Amino acid sequence: MAGANTKTFTDDNFDQEVLQSKVPVLVDFWAEWCMPCKMLAPFIDQLADELGDKAKVGKIDTDNNRAVGVRYGIQAIPTVIIFKDGQPVEKFVGLTDKARLAQALQRAAG
Repeated sequence: MAGANTKTFTDDNFDQEVLQSKVPVLVDFWAEWCMPCKMLAPFIDQLADELGDKAKVGKIDTDNNRAVGVRYGIQAIPTVIIFKDGQPVEKFVGLTDKARLAQALQRAAG
């Protein structure tokens, strides 16, 4: 359920791919059964395509990767967190429009 430029994050690669990233990272916490997550997915894929190497955009399946979700207190999905320099800088809970996500990534990119 990811586009060509959308990364797949896991418990195993999260620290390297997200926390150690040199560019801002958008992380979509989702699950296969979540209908709002499926509605958000095209926006996430579009952002990944549009931003190229200015930012990383990816998804983490909370059912298969519970450790990261617990670490960041994910209690509802979809939740999108923008990370910069290894730290969460913005968080969106629930279905969020693409423009708000793009603006948050642009702020993080500074």
